[in-house]
Amino acid sequence: MRIPVLAFLALGTVLASASVRAQTYDPSYPVCLHVYGPLNYYECRYTSLAQCNASASGRSAQCLVNPFFATAGIGDPPVRYRRHHRRAY
Repeated sequence: MRIPVLAFLALGTVLASASVRAQTYDPSYPVCLHVYGPLNYYECRYTSLAQCNASASGRSAQCLVNPFFATAGIGDPPVRYRRHHRRAY
């Protein structure tokens, strides 16, 4: 009796959980193009706002700065310096 109840409970939990979306922003590029229309989507493959604006020209789209862009120095752990000890001869 326990096994069918637990199986039913597990199945109900899986079916009731919300679907998870993939990450919208690609952390490799600093600028994203948000395209509006029947399908709203992001294209994160631009290296500058000027490049993105040229692609967005004439379309229902907007250029955005990528909040997940991985830059060196931001979010890196603090640098720990090693002490150099002098040897007494």
